[in-house]
Amino acid sequence: MLLPLAGRPMLDYLLDRIREVEEIDEIHLVTNSRFAPTFRDWAPPDVTVHDDGTTSNEDRLGAIGDLAFTIERAGLEGEDLLVVAGDNLVGYSLPEFVGFWREKGGSAIAVYEVADGEALKRYGVIELDADDRVVGFEEKPARPQSNLAATAAYLFRAEDLELLATYLEEGNAPDAPGNFVAWLHTRAPVHGYRFTGEWHDIGDARQLLEADNRLRDRAGLPVRNEYTGD
Repeated sequence: MLLPLAGRPMLDYLLDRIREVEEIDEIHLVTNSRFAPTFRDWAPPDVTVHDDGTTSNEDRLGAIGDLAFTIERAGLEGEDLLVVAGDNLVGYSLPEFVGFWREKGGSAIAVYEVADGEALKRYGVIELDADDRVVGFEEKPARPQSNLAATAAYLFRAEDLELLATYLEEGNAPDAPGNFVAWLHTRAPVHGYRFTGEWHDIGDARQLLEADNRLRDRAGLPVRNEYTGD
């Protein structure tokens, strides 16, 4: 998340987008004990970094567990939340996402149209009805039922977040926030926001290089054949 793209940490670009949302009062970042000092060194004044106290894959809380942890630690009970994974490079308008969410009611997830059927098998795949309400959600399906990939950007209303405790107490998977949405949409309205524009889920070296070169080209810097981390 702190690897540089065109000379700026990846998270800086995400923060630029988040700060465009006027309704946001606070920004919170959660990480583990290993990386908390590094994130605190990076964090600008408007970002609060939370250390979840874990040190390995064996004791990690998972993304959903970390969400529940941060809500309790930061006193965010009763608040609507925008939740975005830190390795997402968001090229669309988050204020427009918020506007969609307010119009539809309930909670919402940003979804991206993927033409490559094989690529879809690596994502959570969303099915929407005529009103853009989520009616199906399957992680990494062998036979995708739509061409809409779930991205790790969510708007949760406060009453839906109250169900996090129930979700975790039932023994559901604490990792991958999409798992909570897959569970939630059968209990409360969740809508899919179909965005256009750039989006990168930086999950491997190829995607990192592609994003870096796109931003370098935009900044007037020479593109590279290999990512060097500077």
